Amino acid sequence: MNRRVQILFWVLGLIMLPADYYAQENGIPETESSEVFLEEYTDEFQEKFFAALQQKSIGNYDRAINLFLECKQLEPGNAVLDHELARSYLASKQFVLAQQYGIAAVAAKPEDYWVLHTLVDIMKGQGGSVEGVKARIPFDDRVLKENLSLIYYREGNYEEALKILNGMQRSEFARELSMKINDSLQLGKSAAPEKENLEPAAVEDNPMEHYISIISNLLAKEDLKRAAAVSAEALENFPLQPYFYYSSGLVLSREQKYGEAIDILESGLEFLLEDVDLANKIYKELADANKALGNSSKANMYLSKIKSGL
Repeated sequence: MNRRVQILFWVLGLIMLPADYYAQENGIPETESSEVFLEEYTDEFQEKFFAALQQKSIGNYDRAINLFLECKQLEPGNAVLDHELARSYLASKQFVLAQQYGIAAVAAKPEDYWVLHTLVDIMKGQGGSVEGVKARIPFDDRVLKENLSLIYYREGNYEEALKILNGMQRSEFARELSMKINDSLQLGKSAAPEKENLEPAAVEDNPMEHYISIISNLLAKEDLKRAAAVSAEALENFPLQPYFYYSSGLVLSREQKYGEAIDILESGLEFLLEDVDLANKIYKELADANKALGNSSKANMYLSKIKSGL
């Protein structure tokens, strides 16, 4: 398989990471990651899908949509394509079509947090809510309701989150999230910090730069878990941006997961262009990670690249 395709779909396997970090930290059950196994698909499908993601990452949504639709002809029942079409139509503010594919994606993958999140954004963009289309999705699915309440909570929409939770059978998840919501309401906390770090829909004029700013601040504060979560989300939205490989690798290295750090940092090198400063940062992290693993020759190789400015 083409190495860039492999890298890209490895990145897409991180799509659930922000929710997983929250789950691990708060004792909330994790949902299943929506991994894509391209080995099952033809070279034509792989190339078209990769090209579509590439076009989407640079904001060329019409071209991306056309390519996703060509993929859809090859794999009509592929829910990943429904999700990508929903996201692309949403980005281009074609809400009716976005809703059509968003509903199809949720119907196929009701327990996927980020698929549901996309539909929430689509409905919100039209001044509505997911409850308005609940007859067309598996709205009674327990995990879907848990995810929906979590989405509302992260957006600071505490009343709606509580409505979902109050309509569910009591569980550890419902009890814990209800307590967090009630604490937030009592303390009068603003929803802005949660939205700032976890919601692509709230990003301002330049989403990529906004992500970089958020991640840089989190790294400066040594908030590694949130930096990892936001980096993973940023990678899902901008899979060709090397900074997000750097930030993900840096966090892994700080957590002493040196092998994983090396893998993602080396993947990021494939997307470097003329950013010498970022290249040197990646080389420095690669040198440190290899040194920690006792690979002195590779560590020295990357250190030499820093000196040369390559």
